[in-house]
Amino acid sequence: MILDKDIAVPMRDGATLRANVFRPSVENETPGKYPVLMTLGPYGKDVHLSQFMPEAWEALKRRHPEVLKASSCKYLVFETPDPEVWTPHGYVVVKVDSRGSGKSPGRLDVNSPAEFRDFHDAIEWAAVQPWSNGKIGLLGISYYAAGQWMIAAERPPHLAAMLPWQGTYDFYRDRTRQGGILGAGFLHRWWNRSVLRNQHGNPDTPLVDIDTGARNTGPASFSPEQLEANREDYIGNLLARPLNGPWYEERSAKLDRIQIPALVVANWGGLGLHLRGTILGYLGIASEDKWLKVQSGSYFFTFLLPANVALQRKFFDRYLKGIDNGWEQEPKVEVQVRAADDSVARTVRDTQWPLSGTKWARLYIDASNRSLVASAPEKQSSADYPAIGEGITFNTPPLDRPLELAGPIKAKLFVSSSSNDMDLFATLRAFDPGGKEVTFFSAVEPKAPVSQGWLRVSQRKLDAERSTEWQPWHTHDQARKLTPGEIVEVDLEIWPGSASLPAGYRLALTLQGKDFERPGESGPQRGSGWFLHDDPRDRPPASFGGTHTVYSGGGRGSYLLLPELP
Repeated sequence: MILDKDIAVPMRDGATLRANVFRPSVENETPGKYPVLMTLGPYGKDVHLSQFMPEAWEALKRRHPEVLKASSCKYLVFETPDPEVWTPHGYVVVKVDSRGSGKSPGRLDVNSPAEFRDFHDAIEWAAVQPWSNGKIGLLGISYYAAGQWMIAAERPPHLAAMLPWQGTYDFYRDRTRQGGILGAGFLHRWWNRSVLRNQHGNPDTPLVDIDTGARNTGPASFSPEQLEANREDYIGNLLARPLNGPWYEERSAKLDRIQIPALVVANWGGLGLHLRGTILGYLGIASEDKWLKVQSGSYFFTFLLPANVALQRKFFDRYLKGIDNGWEQEPKVEVQVRAADDSVARTVRDTQWPLSGTKWARLYIDASNRSLVASAPEKQSSADYPAIGEGITFNTPPLDRPLELAGPIKAKLFVSSSSNDMDLFATLRAFDPGGKEVTFFSAVEPKAPVSQGWLRVSQRKLDAERSTEWQPWHTHDQARKLTPGEIVEVDLEIWPGSASLPAGYRLALTLQGKDFERPGESGPQRGSGWFLHDDPRDRPPASFGGTHTVYSGGGRGSYLLLPELP
Protein backbone atom coordinates (compact mmCIF):
# COMPACT_ATOMS: atom_id res chain seq x y z
CA MET A 1 0.00 0.00 0.00
CA ILE A 2 0.97 3.66 -0.34
CA LEU A 3 1.24 5.77 2.81
CA ASP A 4 0.88 9.54 2.61
CA LYS A 5 1.99 10.61 6.06
CA ASP A 6 1.09 13.70 8.10
CA ILE A 7 -1.03 15.21 5.33
CA ALA A 8 -2.51 18.63 6.16
CA VAL A 9 -6.30 18.65 6.59
CA PRO A 10 -7.76 22.19 6.66
CA MET A 11 -10.52 23.13 9.11
CA ARG A 12 -13.19 25.82 8.69
CA ASP A 13 -11.53 28.09 11.28
CA GLY A 14 -8.13 28.03 9.56
CA ALA A 15 -6.60 25.33 11.77
CA THR A 16 -4.75 22.36 10.28
CA LEU A 17 -4.99 18.75 11.46
CA ARG A 18 -2.62 15.98 10.41
CA ALA A 19 -3.71 12.73 8.80
CA ASN A 20 -2.22 9.51 7.49
CA VAL A 21 -3.68 8.27 4.21
CA PHE A 22 -3.24 4.58 3.33
CA ARG A 23 -4.03 3.92 -0.34
CA PRO A 24 -4.10 0.80 -2.51
CA SER A 25 -0.87 0.23 -4.39
CA VAL A 26 -0.82 -0.14 -8.16
CA GLU A 27 0.15 -3.80 -7.75
CA ASN A 28 -2.94 -4.57 -5.69
CA GLU A 29 -5.56 -2.44 -7.37
CA THR A 30 -6.10 -0.46 -10.55
CA PRO A 31 -5.31 3.20 -9.84
CA GLY A 32 -8.44 5.21 -9.36
CA LYS A 33 -10.92 6.52 -6.86
CA TYR A 34 -11.79 4.45 -3.81
CA PRO A 35 -14.21 4.59 -0.91
CA VAL A 36 -12.68 5.96 2.29
CA LEU A 37 -12.78 4.62 5.85
CA MET A 38 -12.03 7.32 8.43
CA THR A 39 -11.14 7.71 12.10
CA LEU A 40 -10.42 10.86 14.10
CA GLY A 41 -9.31 10.76 17.71
CA PRO A 42 -6.71 11.60 20.36
CA TYR A 43 -4.80 8.34 20.83
CA GLY A 44 -2.16 8.87 18.15
CA LYS A 45 -2.50 7.74 14.55
CA ASP A 46 1.21 6.85 14.59
CA VAL A 47 1.39 4.98 17.92
CA HIS A 48 1.56 1.21 17.58
CA LEU A 49 -0.73 -0.91 19.74
CA SER A 50 2.27 -2.59 21.36
CA GLN A 51 3.29 0.75 22.82
CA PHE A 52 -0.07 2.33 23.47
CA MET A 53 -1.43 -0.69 25.37
CA PRO A 54 1.21 -3.43 25.68
CA GLU A 55 -1.03 -5.78 27.65
CA ALA A 56 -3.61 -5.77 24.83
CA TRP A 57 -0.93 -6.46 22.23
CA GLU A 58 0.47 -9.40 24.21
CA ALA A 59 -3.00 -10.83 24.79
CA LEU A 60 -3.86 -10.46 21.11
CA LYS A 61 -0.75 -12.39 20.07
CA ARG A 62 -1.44 -15.06 22.66
CA ARG A 63 -5.17 -15.53 22.09
CA HIS A 64 -5.58 -14.77 18.37
CA PRO A 65 -2.54 -15.65 16.26
CA GLU A 66 -4.84 -15.70 13.22
CA VAL A 67 -4.89 -11.88 13.35
CA LEU A 68 -1.10 -11.78 12.98
CA LYS A 69 -1.29 -14.24 10.09
CA ALA A 70 -3.63 -11.91 8.19
CA SER A 71 -1.34 -8.88 8.45
CA SER A 72 2.15 -7.79 9.43
CA CYS A 73 0.35 -5.56 11.97
CA LYS A 74 2.99 -2.87 11.45
CA TYR A 75 0.33 -0.15 11.39
CA LEU A 76 -1.98 -1.67 14.01
CA VAL A 77 -3.16 1.29 16.06
CA PHE A 78 -5.45 0.95 19.08
CA GLU A 79 -9.17 0.75 18.26
CA THR A 80 -8.80 1.62 14.56
CA PRO A 81 -8.86 -0.55 11.41
CA ASP A 82 -5.66 -2.19 10.21
CA PRO A 83 -4.99 -0.62 6.79
CA GLU A 84 -3.17 -3.74 5.58
CA VAL A 85 -6.43 -5.73 5.53
CA TRP A 86 -8.38 -2.99 3.73
CA THR A 87 -6.22 -1.43 1.02
CA PRO A 88 -5.81 -4.67 -0.98
CA HIS A 89 -9.59 -4.71 -1.34
CA GLY A 90 -9.83 -1.25 -2.82
CA TYR A 91 -10.28 0.99 0.22
CA VAL A 92 -8.46 4.10 1.37
CA VAL A 93 -7.97 4.33 5.15
CA VAL A 94 -7.60 7.82 6.63
CA LYS A 95 -6.59 8.34 10.27
CA VAL A 96 -6.63 11.86 11.69
CA ASP A 97 -5.07 13.12 14.92
CA SER A 98 -7.77 15.18 16.61
CA ARG A 99 -7.01 18.80 17.42
CA GLY A 100 -4.49 19.17 20.23
CA SER A 101 -3.31 15.55 20.05
CA GLY A 102 -0.37 13.84 18.40
CA LYS A 103 0.76 15.77 15.32
CA SER A 104 -2.27 18.10 15.22
CA PRO A 105 -1.73 21.45 16.99
CA GLY A 106 -4.49 23.33 18.77
CA ARG A 107 -6.62 23.19 21.89
CA LEU A 108 -7.38 19.67 23.15
CA ASP A 109 -11.14 19.32 23.63
CA VAL A 110 -12.18 15.68 23.30
CA ASN A 111 -15.79 14.47 22.99
CA SER A 112 -16.88 18.03 22.28
CA PRO A 113 -18.91 19.87 19.64
CA ALA A 114 -15.62 21.41 18.50
CA GLU A 115 -14.17 17.95 17.83
CA PHE A 116 -17.33 16.88 16.00
CA ARG A 117 -17.10 19.95 13.74
CA ASP A 118 -13.50 19.06 12.96
CA PHE A 119 -14.50 15.53 12.00
CA HIS A 120 -17.24 16.90 9.75
CA ASP A 121 -14.66 19.05 7.97
CA ALA A 122 -12.20 16.14 7.67
CA ILE A 123 -14.88 13.95 6.07
CA GLU A 124 -15.73 16.60 3.52
CA TRP A 125 -12.03 17.17 2.80
CA ALA A 126 -11.45 13.45 2.17
CA ALA A 127 -14.48 13.21 -0.08
CA VAL A 128 -12.99 15.54 -2.73
CA GLN A 129 -9.44 14.19 -2.80
CA PRO A 130 -8.23 12.65 -6.08
CA TRP A 131 -8.08 9.17 -4.54
CA SER A 132 -11.66 9.30 -3.17
CA ASN A 133 -14.87 8.13 -4.82
CA GLY A 134 -16.79 10.58 -2.61
CA LYS A 135 -18.25 7.93 -0.30
CA ILE A 136 -17.00 7.99 3.29
CA GLY A 137 -17.52 5.27 5.89
CA LEU A 138 -16.78 5.31 9.62
CA LEU A 139 -15.19 2.29 11.30
CA GLY A 140 -13.64 1.92 14.74
CA ILE A 141 -13.94 0.72 18.32
CA SER A 142 -14.89 2.49 21.56
CA TYR A 143 -13.77 6.15 21.19
CA TYR A 144 -13.72 5.69 17.42
CA ALA A 145 -17.20 4.15 17.58
CA ALA A 146 -18.84 6.50 20.09
CA GLY A 147 -17.97 9.55 18.02
CA GLN A 148 -19.68 8.06 14.97
CA TRP A 149 -23.15 8.71 16.40
CA MET A 150 -22.33 12.39 16.80
CA ILE A 151 -20.83 12.79 13.35
CA ALA A 152 -23.65 10.93 11.64
CA ALA A 153 -26.19 13.17 13.40
CA GLU A 154 -24.34 16.19 11.94
CA ARG A 155 -25.03 14.76 8.46
CA PRO A 156 -21.88 15.53 6.47
CA PRO A 157 -23.03 15.30 2.83
CA HIS A 158 -20.48 12.64 1.85
CA LEU A 159 -20.89 10.35 4.86
CA ALA A 160 -22.44 7.21 3.38
CA ALA A 161 -22.29 4.48 6.06
CA MET A 162 -21.27 3.87 9.68
CA LEU A 163 -20.01 0.87 11.60
CA PRO A 164 -19.67 1.63 15.33
CA TRP A 165 -18.06 -1.40 17.00
CA GLN A 166 -19.06 -1.18 20.66
CA GLY A 167 -19.35 2.54 21.32
CA THR A 168 -22.09 4.26 23.32
CA TYR A 169 -23.94 7.31 22.08
CA ASP A 170 -24.99 8.53 25.57
CA PHE A 171 -22.37 10.80 27.09
CA TYR A 172 -23.98 11.09 30.52
CA ARG A 173 -25.51 7.68 31.25
CA ASP A 174 -22.76 5.51 29.80
CA ARG A 175 -19.62 7.42 28.93
CA THR A 176 -19.17 9.30 32.19
CA ARG A 177 -21.88 8.69 34.84
CA GLN A 178 -23.34 5.18 34.98
CA GLY A 179 -26.62 5.49 36.85
CA GLY A 180 -25.62 9.06 37.72
CA ILE A 181 -22.42 7.97 39.49
CA LEU A 182 -19.10 9.30 38.15
CA GLY A 183 -17.13 6.48 36.50
CA ALA A 184 -13.97 7.85 38.07
CA GLY A 185 -11.70 4.82 37.82
CA PHE A 186 -11.89 4.56 34.07
CA LEU A 187 -12.09 8.31 33.46
CA HIS A 188 -8.94 9.17 35.44
CA ARG A 189 -7.01 6.30 33.86
CA TRP A 190 -8.23 7.12 30.37
CA TRP A 191 -7.62 10.88 30.64
CA ASN A 192 -4.12 10.55 32.04
CA ARG A 193 -2.90 7.52 30.14
CA SER A 194 -4.75 7.55 26.81
CA VAL A 195 -5.23 11.27 26.22
CA LEU A 196 -2.72 13.43 28.10
CA ARG A 197 0.29 11.28 27.20
CA ASN A 198 -0.42 12.11 23.58
CA GLN A 199 -1.28 15.80 23.93
CA HIS A 200 0.37 17.81 21.18
CA GLY A 201 3.58 19.38 22.46
CA ASN A 202 3.96 17.05 25.45
CA PRO A 203 7.76 16.69 25.76
CA ASP A 204 7.57 13.89 28.33
CA THR A 205 5.48 11.42 26.35
CA PRO A 206 6.84 7.88 26.06
CA LEU A 207 4.93 7.43 22.78
CA VAL A 208 6.90 7.39 19.52
CA ASP A 209 6.07 7.34 15.83
CA ILE A 210 5.83 3.87 14.24
CA ASP A 211 7.94 4.91 11.25
CA THR A 212 10.43 7.47 12.53
CA GLY A 213 10.87 6.61 16.20
CA ALA A 214 10.54 10.32 16.97
CA ARG A 215 8.39 11.65 19.79
CA ASN A 216 4.77 11.34 18.66
CA THR A 217 3.55 14.66 20.02
CA GLY A 218 5.15 16.87 17.36
CA PRO A 219 8.29 18.99 17.41
CA ALA A 220 6.93 21.63 19.82
CA SER A 221 7.74 21.27 23.53
CA PHE A 222 5.34 22.97 25.93
CA SER A 223 5.70 23.46 29.67
CA PRO A 224 3.18 21.81 32.02
CA GLU A 225 1.51 25.20 32.41
CA GLN A 226 1.25 25.67 28.66
CA LEU A 227 -0.15 22.18 28.19
CA GLU A 228 -2.77 22.75 30.88
CA ALA A 229 -3.76 26.10 29.36
CA ASN A 230 -4.11 24.43 25.95
CA ARG A 231 -6.75 21.87 26.94
CA GLU A 232 -10.16 21.59 28.51
CA ASP A 233 -10.29 20.31 32.10
CA TYR A 234 -12.19 17.13 31.25
CA ILE A 235 -12.41 15.69 34.77
CA GLY A 236 -13.14 19.08 36.30
CA ASN A 237 -16.00 19.64 33.86
CA LEU A 238 -17.56 16.32 34.86
CA LEU A 239 -17.19 16.89 38.60
CA ALA A 240 -18.79 20.31 38.25
CA ARG A 241 -21.86 18.80 36.57
CA PRO A 242 -23.34 15.93 38.60
CA LEU A 243 -26.72 16.25 36.85
CA ASN A 244 -27.61 15.81 33.20
CA GLY A 245 -28.19 18.98 31.21
CA PRO A 246 -27.27 20.91 28.04
CA TRP A 247 -23.51 20.35 28.40
CA TYR A 248 -23.98 16.56 28.35
CA GLU A 249 -26.78 16.67 25.79
CA GLU A 250 -24.62 18.43 23.19
CA ARG A 251 -22.17 15.54 23.55
CA SER A 252 -24.90 12.90 23.01
CA ALA A 253 -26.22 12.29 19.51
CA LYS A 254 -29.68 13.21 18.33
CA LEU A 255 -30.27 9.72 17.03
CA ASP A 256 -33.38 10.55 15.00
CA ARG A 257 -31.17 12.61 12.66
CA ILE A 258 -29.18 9.53 11.61
CA GLN A 259 -30.47 8.01 8.39
CA ILE A 260 -27.42 6.42 6.73
CA PRO A 261 -26.92 2.63 6.64
CA ALA A 262 -25.50 1.33 9.90
CA LEU A 263 -24.04 -1.94 11.11
CA VAL A 264 -23.96 -1.69 14.91
CA VAL A 265 -21.90 -4.26 16.81
CA ALA A 266 -22.23 -4.55 20.57
CA ASN A 267 -20.49 -6.94 22.95
CA TRP A 268 -21.64 -8.50 26.21
CA GLY A 269 -18.12 -7.87 27.51
CA GLY A 270 -18.51 -4.08 27.59
CA LEU A 271 -19.98 -3.50 31.04
CA GLY A 272 -19.56 -0.07 32.54
CA LEU A 273 -18.96 1.95 29.38
CA HIS A 274 -20.39 0.97 25.98
CA LEU A 275 -22.77 -2.01 25.89
CA ARG A 276 -26.00 -0.30 26.91
CA GLY A 277 -25.58 2.76 24.72
CA THR A 278 -24.49 0.78 21.68
CA ILE A 279 -27.73 -1.22 21.68
CA LEU A 280 -29.90 1.81 22.45
CA GLY A 281 -28.10 3.72 19.71
CA TYR A 282 -29.14 1.06 17.23
CA LEU A 283 -32.73 1.23 18.45
CA GLY A 284 -32.86 5.02 18.26
CA ILE A 285 -31.44 5.82 14.83
CA ALA A 286 -33.84 6.57 11.99
CA SER A 287 -31.95 4.50 9.39
CA GLU A 288 -34.08 2.09 7.41
CA ASP A 289 -30.98 0.03 6.64
CA LYS A 290 -29.64 -0.90 10.07
CA TRP A 291 -28.36 -4.10 11.66
CA LEU A 292 -27.42 -5.09 15.21
CA LYS A 293 -25.04 -7.84 16.24
CA VAL A 294 -24.32 -8.62 19.90
CA GLN A 295 -21.18 -10.69 20.34
CA SER A 296 -19.25 -12.27 23.20
CA GLY A 297 -15.61 -12.02 24.25
CA SER A 298 -13.48 -8.88 24.16
CA TYR A 299 -14.78 -6.31 21.69
CA PHE A 300 -11.24 -5.17 20.94
CA PHE A 301 -10.07 -8.60 19.83
CA THR A 302 -13.24 -9.54 17.96
CA PHE A 303 -12.94 -6.38 15.82
CA LEU A 304 -9.70 -7.71 14.30
CA LEU A 305 -10.67 -11.34 13.70
CA PRO A 306 -10.56 -12.19 9.97
CA ALA A 307 -14.18 -13.40 9.93
CA ASN A 308 -15.37 -10.12 11.43
CA VAL A 309 -13.20 -8.05 9.08
CA ALA A 310 -14.89 -9.92 6.23
CA LEU A 311 -18.28 -9.01 7.74
CA GLN A 312 -17.27 -5.36 7.98
CA ARG A 313 -16.04 -5.41 4.39
CA LYS A 314 -19.24 -7.00 3.09
CA PHE A 315 -21.25 -4.16 4.66
CA PHE A 316 -19.02 -1.44 3.21
CA ASP A 317 -18.81 -3.17 -0.18
CA ARG A 318 -22.58 -2.84 -0.34
CA TYR A 319 -22.91 0.79 0.76
CA LEU A 320 -19.61 2.40 -0.30
CA LYS A 321 -18.98 0.45 -3.51
CA GLY A 322 -22.57 -0.35 -4.47
CA ILE A 323 -21.86 -4.06 -4.89
CA ASP A 324 -25.01 -6.20 -4.90
CA ASN A 325 -23.62 -8.86 -2.57
CA GLY A 326 -26.75 -9.96 -0.73
CA TRP A 327 -25.97 -7.94 2.38
CA GLU A 328 -29.66 -7.15 2.85
CA GLN A 329 -30.25 -10.82 3.67
CA GLU A 330 -28.23 -10.46 6.88
CA PRO A 331 -30.52 -10.87 9.92
CA LYS A 332 -31.52 -7.48 11.30
CA VAL A 333 -30.61 -8.63 14.81
CA GLU A 334 -28.11 -11.39 15.65
CA VAL A 335 -27.31 -12.22 19.26
CA GLN A 336 -24.79 -14.68 20.64
CA VAL A 337 -25.96 -16.38 23.84
CA ARG A 338 -23.08 -17.22 26.17
CA ALA A 339 -22.71 -20.71 27.61
CA ALA A 340 -21.63 -21.39 31.17
CA ASP A 341 -18.14 -22.35 29.94
CA ASP A 342 -17.80 -18.96 28.15
CA SER A 343 -18.33 -20.46 24.71
CA VAL A 344 -21.31 -19.49 22.54
CA ALA A 345 -24.31 -21.68 23.35
CA ARG A 346 -26.20 -20.55 20.26
CA THR A 347 -26.76 -17.59 17.98
CA VAL A 348 -30.26 -16.13 17.81
CA ARG A 349 -31.28 -14.44 14.56
CA ASP A 350 -34.24 -12.12 14.79
CA THR A 351 -35.80 -8.88 13.57
CA GLN A 352 -36.10 -7.04 16.89
CA TRP A 353 -34.63 -6.16 20.28
CA PRO A 354 -35.61 -7.36 22.83
CA LEU A 355 -35.69 -10.72 21.09
CA SER A 356 -38.99 -12.21 19.90
CA GLY A 357 -40.77 -14.36 22.43
CA THR A 358 -38.82 -13.00 25.40
CA LYS A 359 -40.61 -13.95 28.62
CA TRP A 360 -40.13 -11.34 31.33
CA ALA A 361 -39.52 -13.57 34.31
CA ARG A 362 -39.70 -12.12 37.82
CA LEU A 363 -37.63 -13.47 40.67
CA TYR A 364 -38.79 -11.86 43.90
CA ILE A 365 -36.47 -10.89 46.71
CA ASP A 366 -37.19 -12.45 50.08
CA ALA A 367 -35.15 -10.39 52.52
CA SER A 368 -35.96 -12.74 55.42
CA ASN A 369 -33.72 -15.50 54.06
CA ARG A 370 -31.83 -13.64 51.32
CA SER A 371 -33.34 -15.62 48.49
CA LEU A 372 -34.76 -15.07 45.00
CA VAL A 373 -38.08 -16.88 44.62
CA ALA A 374 -40.75 -17.31 41.95
CA SER A 375 -43.63 -15.76 43.95
CA ALA A 376 -43.79 -12.57 45.94
CA PRO A 377 -43.45 -13.30 49.67
CA GLU A 378 -46.50 -12.31 51.70
CA LYS A 379 -44.67 -11.43 54.90
CA GLN A 380 -42.89 -8.10 55.08
CA SER A 381 -39.19 -8.27 55.90
CA SER A 382 -36.01 -6.27 55.46
CA ALA A 383 -32.26 -6.80 55.38
CA ASP A 384 -29.47 -4.32 56.20
CA TYR A 385 -25.94 -4.07 54.90
CA PRO A 386 -23.07 -1.62 55.42
CA ALA A 387 -22.86 0.60 52.33
CA ILE A 388 -19.09 0.28 52.10
CA GLY A 389 -18.74 -3.48 52.35
CA GLU A 390 -19.46 -6.74 50.59
CA GLY A 391 -23.17 -5.96 50.56
CA ILE A 392 -25.96 -8.49 50.53
CA THR A 393 -26.56 -11.38 48.11
CA PHE A 394 -29.87 -12.98 47.20
CA ASN A 395 -29.72 -16.49 45.70
CA THR A 396 -32.09 -18.68 43.72
CA PRO A 397 -32.39 -22.34 44.64
CA PRO A 398 -30.73 -24.67 42.12
CA LEU A 399 -32.55 -24.33 38.80
CA ASP A 400 -35.03 -27.16 38.20
CA ARG A 401 -34.66 -26.73 34.43
CA PRO A 402 -32.23 -25.07 32.00
CA LEU A 403 -32.50 -21.28 31.82
CA GLU A 404 -31.46 -19.15 28.86
CA LEU A 405 -31.25 -15.37 29.17
CA ALA A 406 -30.43 -12.65 26.64
CA GLY A 407 -31.57 -9.06 26.80
CA PRO A 408 -32.26 -6.14 29.15
CA ILE A 409 -32.39 -6.73 32.92
CA LYS A 410 -33.96 -4.69 35.71
CA ALA A 411 -34.30 -4.74 39.48
CA LYS A 412 -37.35 -3.19 41.15
CA LEU A 413 -36.26 -2.35 44.68
CA PHE A 414 -37.64 -0.79 47.83
CA VAL A 415 -34.73 0.64 49.79
CA SER A 416 -33.71 3.12 52.46
CA SER A 417 -30.48 4.57 53.82
CA SER A 418 -29.28 5.90 57.15
CA SER A 419 -27.89 8.91 55.24
CA ASN A 420 -29.37 11.42 52.79
CA ASP A 421 -28.45 9.49 49.62
CA MET A 422 -27.32 6.06 48.46
CA ASP A 423 -25.57 4.56 45.47
CA LEU A 424 -26.79 1.15 44.40
CA PHE A 425 -24.33 -1.25 42.78
CA ALA A 426 -26.01 -4.41 41.47
CA THR A 427 -24.12 -7.47 40.24
CA LEU A 428 -25.85 -10.45 38.60
CA ARG A 429 -23.85 -13.64 39.00
CA ALA A 430 -24.26 -17.33 38.21
CA PHE A 431 -22.83 -20.41 39.97
CA ASP A 432 -22.47 -24.08 39.05
CA PRO A 433 -23.76 -26.87 41.31
CA GLY A 434 -20.40 -27.01 43.08
CA GLY A 435 -20.51 -23.32 43.97
CA LYS A 436 -17.98 -22.16 41.37
CA GLU A 437 -18.87 -18.86 39.76
CA VAL A 438 -19.62 -18.70 36.03
CA THR A 439 -17.48 -15.90 34.58
CA PHE A 440 -16.76 -14.47 31.14
CA PHE A 441 -13.65 -13.10 29.47
CA SER A 442 -14.24 -9.51 28.42
CA ALA A 443 -12.54 -6.26 27.53
CA VAL A 444 -13.14 -5.14 31.12
CA GLU A 445 -12.30 -8.25 33.11
CA PRO A 446 -10.79 -11.69 32.60
CA LYS A 447 -13.57 -12.97 34.89
CA ALA A 448 -16.62 -10.76 34.38
CA PRO A 449 -20.00 -11.48 36.01
CA VAL A 450 -23.20 -11.94 33.99
CA SER A 451 -24.00 -8.23 34.28
CA GLN A 452 -23.87 -5.12 36.46
CA GLY A 453 -25.99 -2.04 37.08
CA TRP A 454 -25.70 1.27 38.93
CA LEU A 455 -28.06 3.92 40.28
CA ARG A 456 -27.76 7.01 42.47
CA VAL A 457 -31.03 6.81 44.39
CA SER A 458 -31.49 10.58 44.62
CA GLN A 459 -31.66 10.47 40.80
CA ARG A 460 -34.37 7.81 40.67
CA LYS A 461 -36.81 10.01 38.70
CA LEU A 462 -38.06 8.27 35.56
CA ASP A 463 -39.08 9.56 32.15
CA ALA A 464 -42.51 7.94 31.90
CA GLU A 465 -42.66 8.21 28.11
CA ARG A 466 -39.28 6.59 27.49
CA SER A 467 -39.40 3.92 30.20
CA THR A 468 -40.71 0.41 29.56
CA GLU A 469 -41.19 -2.57 31.83
CA TRP A 470 -37.67 -3.78 31.03
CA GLN A 471 -35.89 -0.48 30.26
CA PRO A 472 -36.14 2.23 32.92
CA TRP A 473 -35.12 5.64 31.63
CA HIS A 474 -33.81 7.98 34.31
CA THR A 475 -33.77 11.67 33.47
CA HIS A 476 -30.84 12.42 35.84
CA ASP A 477 -31.85 16.07 35.74
CA GLN A 478 -32.68 16.51 39.42
CA ALA A 479 -31.55 15.13 42.77
CA ARG A 480 -34.23 14.22 45.31
CA LYS A 481 -32.30 13.61 48.51
CA LEU A 482 -33.49 11.03 51.01
CA THR A 483 -34.64 11.47 54.55
CA PRO A 484 -32.69 8.95 56.63
CA GLY A 485 -34.86 5.84 57.00
CA GLU A 486 -37.26 6.91 54.21
CA ILE A 487 -38.33 3.96 52.06
CA VAL A 488 -38.29 4.71 48.32
CA GLU A 489 -39.14 2.66 45.25
CA VAL A 490 -36.51 2.52 42.51
CA ASP A 491 -36.11 0.90 39.10
CA LEU A 492 -32.47 -0.07 38.82
CA GLU A 493 -31.29 -0.71 35.28
CA ILE A 494 -28.94 -3.68 35.08
CA TRP A 495 -27.16 -3.63 31.74
CA PRO A 496 -28.11 -6.27 29.16
CA GLY A 497 -26.66 -9.72 29.70
CA SER A 498 -26.81 -13.27 28.41
CA ALA A 499 -26.24 -16.73 29.86
CA SER A 500 -27.34 -20.25 29.06
CA LEU A 501 -27.42 -22.14 32.37
CA PRO A 502 -28.07 -25.87 32.82
CA ALA A 503 -30.39 -27.24 35.47
CA GLY A 504 -28.74 -27.29 38.86
CA TYR A 505 -27.02 -23.93 38.40
CA ARG A 506 -28.22 -20.88 40.34
CA LEU A 507 -28.38 -17.12 39.97
CA ALA A 508 -27.39 -14.55 42.56
CA LEU A 509 -28.03 -10.81 42.85
CA THR A 510 -25.51 -8.87 44.93
CA LEU A 511 -26.37 -5.35 46.12
CA GLN A 512 -23.68 -3.04 47.50
CA GLY A 513 -22.95 0.60 48.16
CA LYS A 514 -19.62 0.40 46.34
CA ASP A 515 -18.07 -1.28 43.31
CA PHE A 516 -18.17 -5.05 43.14
CA GLU A 517 -14.95 -6.86 43.94
CA ARG A 518 -14.87 -10.62 43.96
CA PRO A 519 -13.93 -11.89 47.43
CA GLY A 520 -10.45 -13.38 47.49
CA GLU A 521 -9.29 -11.77 44.25
CA SER A 522 -6.28 -9.47 44.12
CA GLY A 523 -4.81 -7.10 41.53
CA PRO A 524 -6.51 -4.34 39.55
CA GLN A 525 -8.98 -6.64 37.82
CA ARG A 526 -11.10 -8.37 40.45
CA GLY A 527 -14.68 -7.93 39.35
CA SER A 528 -15.14 -4.44 37.88
CA GLY A 529 -11.78 -3.84 36.22
CA TRP A 530 -10.86 -0.16 36.06
CA PHE A 531 -14.53 0.73 35.84
CA LEU A 532 -14.76 1.97 39.42
CA HIS A 533 -16.85 4.72 40.98
CA ASP A 534 -14.58 5.78 43.79
CA ASP A 535 -13.92 9.53 43.63
CA PRO A 536 -14.74 10.94 47.10
CA ARG A 537 -15.58 14.29 45.52
CA ASP A 538 -18.49 12.57 43.76
CA ARG A 539 -19.22 10.15 46.62
CA PRO A 540 -18.63 11.94 49.94
CA PRO A 541 -18.73 9.34 52.74
CA ALA A 542 -21.24 11.37 54.76
CA SER A 543 -23.84 10.83 52.02
CA PHE A 544 -22.84 7.46 50.60
CA GLY A 545 -21.63 5.56 53.65
CA GLY A 546 -23.87 4.42 56.46
CA THR A 547 -26.29 1.51 56.33
CA HIS A 548 -28.57 0.48 53.47
CA THR A 549 -31.78 -1.52 53.82
CA VAL A 550 -33.66 -3.61 51.25
CA TYR A 551 -37.35 -4.39 51.81
CA SER A 552 -39.52 -7.24 50.53
CA GLY A 553 -42.99 -8.69 50.97
CA GLY A 554 -46.35 -7.16 51.60
CA GLY A 555 -46.82 -4.17 49.32
CA ARG A 556 -43.10 -3.91 48.67
CA GLY A 557 -42.50 -6.35 45.87
CA SER A 558 -38.77 -6.06 45.22
CA TYR A 559 -37.84 -8.28 42.29
CA LEU A 560 -35.32 -9.06 39.57
CA LEU A 561 -36.69 -8.97 36.00
CA LEU A 562 -34.95 -11.35 33.59
CA PRO A 563 -35.23 -11.77 29.78
CA GLU A 564 -35.89 -15.50 29.48
CA LEU A 565 -35.70 -16.89 25.95
CA PRO A 566 -38.19 -19.48 24.73
